[in-house]
Amino acid sequence: MIFICFCGIRTKLVIILQSKIYASGEDYLKTILVLQKKLGVVRSTDIAQYLNVTRPSVCQAMTALQKNGFVFRDKRHFLYLTEAGRDLAEKIYERHCFFTGWFISMGISREKAEFDACRIEHVISSETFEKIKEQVMNKWKFRSITETTL
Repeated sequence: MIFICFCGIRTKLVIILQSKIYASGEDYLKTILVLQKKLGVVRSTDIAQYLNVTRPSVCQAMTALQKNGFVFRDKRHFLYLTEAGRDLAEKIYERHCFFTGWFISMGISREKAEFDACRIEHVISSETFEKIKEQVMNKWKFRSITETTL
């Protein structure tokens, strides 16, 4: 499976060798990104608490993400995103922030906006997202929110 991630001016080619990454995997990557920004370092317990899931669920997900080259764990068991993991997490997070902000600007409650954004961010193609973003930014002078809760 090959994903092309558009990150600013640079284009990254991310090859996923063994299996497709699913929405839940993308949510874990996005969570690590957000927690790294807030805490500096991330542990499995931080992720479990943030997502309200069990530690064994997090450990299973981290093993799969580590196998596919998206995260690594140091000797102290802190979790870090690899370059491929960071690129994918930033792509998903950008979509999440954009759609959440756009929906809120239309009068949708923050809770519903975040819920819907979380569903859309995983299924929309890069081409469609970029076109929507371009239209919204140009026609409505909308600015994406930069920080949001997941």
